[in-house]
Amino acid sequence: MSGFLAGQPVIAGSGLAGLITALRLSPRPCVLLSAAPLSTEASSAWAQGGIAAAVGPDDAPALQIADTLAAGAGLCDADAVRRIVSAGPEAIAALEELGARFDRGSDGALALGLEAAHSRRRIVHASGDGTGGEVMRALAVRVRATPSITVLEGACLLRVLVTGGAIAGAVVRIAGRTRTWSTSQLVIATGGAGGLFLDTTNPLGSTGGGAAIAARAGAALGDLEFVQFHPTALAVAAPGHPRGRVPMPLISEAVRGEGAVLIDETGARFMADELAPRDVVSRAVWHHAALGHSVFLDARAALGARFAARFPGIDAACRKHGIDPAVMPIPIRPAAHYHMGGIAVDAFGRSTLDGLWACGEAACTGLHGANRLASNSLLEAAVCGGVVADSISGSVARAAVPVRPAPDRAATDPALPQVRQIVSRDVGVLRDGPGLERAVAALSPYAATSDAGLLALMIARAALARCESRGGHHRTDYPDSDASAVRTRAYAHEALAAARGLQPQRRAS
Repeated sequence: MSGFLAGQPVIAGSGLAGLITALRLSPRPCVLLSAAPLSTEASSAWAQGGIAAAVGPDDAPALQIADTLAAGAGLCDADAVRRIVSAGPEAIAALEELGARFDRGSDGALALGLEAAHSRRRIVHASGDGTGGEVMRALAVRVRATPSITVLEGACLLRVLVTGGAIAGAVVRIAGRTRTWSTSQLVIATGGAGGLFLDTTNPLGSTGGGAAIAARAGAALGDLEFVQFHPTALAVAAPGHPRGRVPMPLISEAVRGEGAVLIDETGARFMADELAPRDVVSRAVWHHAALGHSVFLDARAALGARFAARFPGIDAACRKHGIDPAVMPIPIRPAAHYHMGGIAVDAFGRSTLDGLWACGEAACTGLHGANRLASNSLLEAAVCGGVVADSISGSVARAAVPVRPAPDRAATDPALPQVRQIVSRDVGVLRDGPGLERAVAALSPYAATSDAGLLALMIARAALARCESRGGHHRTDYPDSDASAVRTRAYAHEALAAARGLQPQRRAS
């Protein structure tokens, strides 16, 4: 890579967290790696519901904190919840200052939606169900207009180089070539791992690559077993994928917040509370479908002719498949949506590896615990991107060290199709010991050479080790929660050693 970029902070990932980090660093020069054109393939751009923030006249951060802790099923980091949630109103104001146009009522006040497990209407949204797209549009404009940010589109982080226990460089695939340059400050903001599953609402590139890269470098990962499945992905057939379109269009939780109900082919409701936490709703939908029922989200009575105005993006997605939500129930099923686990970070976004920060879905801050509260993800990205930038600005960059060019390697992972099959079969909404043991055995041969294989193996191992059900992790052989359960950390060297037939002692949290 060109010499003038050497030594600058590198931000891998161009979702909300990555863009906020780059903008907050300004006027300090930095390099932003974006696998696709800005504001396109990031999960942030696809977010429909909005951003949870206690900005309503009947709301307060303390209420959102309580809701977040309840949804997290006992495994949230209370300090992280307090810090991030309390910064919500300021984050909304900052996004508006950066150009985001949120929906407002006739009185000029922010229009606020309701989503599952929230005790107040506090979901700030834009263009009805286009919040992520609007926020990313505004931030992309600002990033492109900021001279201190060097944007490298079509660039993927492949590896990080470590010298003396600290970050020394980055290996990047760009323009069909593998390039290496030195940096002592690296931010991973590459998103989640939903793409490890056949059914997902995430971009297909969201396979947890950033977390796997950090783990190979020696960083700790946390809470890997907790995967959130969204209960209402649009279940429609697609060429080459008979189970549904990949990625699957999302039917936002906000639709249920407006009164839509879950029904089966007989028209009967099978849940008393459609606004229960996502893990509860997902299991109910999964179970009802397993009994042979077709499952639908019915907004006819709640919204009817108003559906298209309130949720224009969802309306358009449904109509592409011949479904008019105003007069027809919407076929749905659960799909992998969000990973509560990721790179373990402290209050400043620092990983356990010197010089490596993480934010957004790639990070595990402790905000979400075992189950993310709806719309807290964009909040976390907006707040923690700024926290990471401030931490970098307050640290001293080490002198650049010479780094050897890395051998050329492809950006694609040939093992991904096999990994997806294994993970979808055995590490899904409902799990059990024999299935997880089968997944560990099947994934082990891929872990040494495949990032998808390594992260999937680490997720399966974490799920096998957690002998209880909690939040996004449900074991049919251990259906109850263990009152003594704690958050966990995982390390690549343990998974790789086990894959080679060794069984090292598991490190304590």
